[in-house]
Amino acid sequence: MHDVKVMTYGAAIREALDDALAKFPEMLLIGEGVPDPKTIFGTTQGLREKYGAERVLDMPLAENGMTGICIGAALAGMRPVLVHQRIDFALLSVDQLVNNAAKWHYMFAGQQQVPLVIRVIIGRGWGQGPQHSQSLQAMFAQVPGLKVVMPTTAGDAYHFMLAAIADNNPVLFIEHRWLHHIQGEVDKERPAAALTGAAVLRQGADITLAGFSHMSIEALKAATVLAKYGVDAEVLDMRCVNGLDVDSVAVSLAKTGGKLLIADCAPEMASIGHQLLSKLVLAHGGRLKHVPRLIAYPNHPVPTSHFAANHYYPGAEQIACAVLDMLAKSEFIESVISDMQSDLPKDQPDRSFVGPF
Repeated sequence: MHDVKVMTYGAAIREALDDALAKFPEMLLIGEGVPDPKTIFGTTQGLREKYGAERVLDMPLAENGMTGICIGAALAGMRPVLVHQRIDFALLSVDQLVNNAAKWHYMFAGQQQVPLVIRVIIGRGWGQGPQHSQSLQAMFAQVPGLKVVMPTTAGDAYHFMLAAIADNNPVLFIEHRWLHHIQGEVDKERPAAALTGAAVLRQGADITLAGFSHMSIEALKAATVLAKYGVDAEVLDMRCVNGLDVDSVAVSLAKTGGKLLIADCAPEMASIGHQLLSKLVLAHGGRLKHVPRLIAYPNHPVPTSHFAANHYYPGAEQIACAVLDMLAKSEFIESVISDMQSDLPKDQPDRSFVGPF
């Protein structure tokens, strides 16, 4: 019988890093804040003490240079996990990621490998404003040779991190800040994960909700409320940003009468949500029996003001209302909005969420 543990998403990442450091003596964990007292929201806690400062270490604020050093280390046979924290900071290393890490294997006819993992964080709840709250996964996902994953559950966070570290090609591992506290089951003995495919988080028959990262959690919240009004929603977690699992969405649409809502945690323009919709239309257009909807961020920078930011991020309420409108159940919208009212601050997802930030 498998030893299944319940832990937070953040703890699952720490557990995966711990297990990988034990398994791969060539692995390094390096980045901004790795040995900081906050240990990147607890995800690197105790690892420096356990494995030593030569394998678990901080880095200077020189993202482009340090990314180049880690690429060189990977080419030399090491397995670096480089933490840039906010995805905004990875912009400073775009040249290294795009023109070196992602291309090296191809340019040298498969004779060179770059086993490099880049950890970055997106989402509300830590940092705010135009330069610290961007969701840039679509930009990185269009780079050939660079894998981009956004696991949502604790179990996927654990197994995807191990798979990314074991992968001989570069992987951008994106975590949403509001996922770190969410608990889930982690079965270490389940078969090793491949960095592909969507996951069905909830079975349903009336409409398909395809979510990315934390928007999959918002879709689950919406589905729970919608069930009170006779709507049975199926929720898919689109956990791999490139290599989109279009076929799984098409299978779901066959069950739900061709009705689809996509929930993406990024600005709408040129989003991965649009890419998913485009691929569905081209490959399975006949499955769509209703005009689909896309819920995404607006096409302007994130406001610094928390009061203004309250109107920037869509969530479960917007998803539920859009579903009711699609299914001609608009008479329930006011009741659903009332059901979803909360006395929590808008920048706190639920009562279990604690600091820092």
